[in-house]
Amino acid sequence: MTDRSSPPRIVTCPTCGGDSVYAPTNPFRPFCSERCKNLDFGAWASESYRVAAPPTSLDAEADERPPEPH
Repeated sequence: MTDRSSPPRIVTCPTCGGDSVYAPTNPFRPFCSERCKNLDFGAWASESYRVAAPPTSLDAEADERPPEPH
């Protein structure tokens, strides 16, 4: 049996738009580099990315409460 390994799959890096190897050899996949992975993580951590959702009754209650004193 001949081992015919296929060429690595190349995908678009979600952060910079460059080429990224989507294989176990790339520890940052689907990102092309650690920098791009960290930029994406930072955007999530700073809440730059948000998922839209309809307001709930808990949201309305939070808006009506006065802020807690420090």
